[in-house]
Amino acid sequence: MSDLPDPVTIGVVVGTHGVRGSVRVRPSGSGDHLREGVSPLVAGLRRAIRRSRPTPKGFLLDLQGITDRPSAVGLKGEPLLLDRSELDSPDAGAFYVGDLVGVTAMDEAGERVGEVKETFETAAHEVLVIRTGAGDLFVPFTMEHVPGLDLKAGRLIVRPPE
Repeated sequence: MSDLPDPVTIGVVVGTHGVRGSVRVRPSGSGDHLREGVSPLVAGLRRAIRRSRPTPKGFLLDLQGITDRPSAVGLKGEPLLLDRSELDSPDAGAFYVGDLVGVTAMDEAGERVGEVKETFETAAHEVLVIRTGAGDLFVPFTMEHVPGLDLKAGRLIVRPPE
């Protein structure tokens, strides 16, 4: 996927804005890494973020080397990647939601439910997509629905919504 040893998606280009090449980006998580001076890998090239503006639906970014709308249109759907070593260190006891991918989901009785396949953000909270034998299960990442988490053991406890 890239020349990064441990790539992490920090956002995805979802569209363009204006005629000077600004791109609209949906962040993965808080968007803290979508700031000026960060140089994510975009479409196979490192592109410094020259300007970043938060909006209610994500961020508007001006990327190095993208100076017109046609160039920006070509980036639609492209992820913005950093190597895990380039990410800010989370606070003590904190983690990146993306670190939950691959974790085993268990119910409160200790039975295996499945494995976290991916996560995505909604206006209310993150959602875990858990692959089960019967298909995908969507679980809000809230204390009510995920009452227990042990990243070191690679397990979390889920109470799926009714």
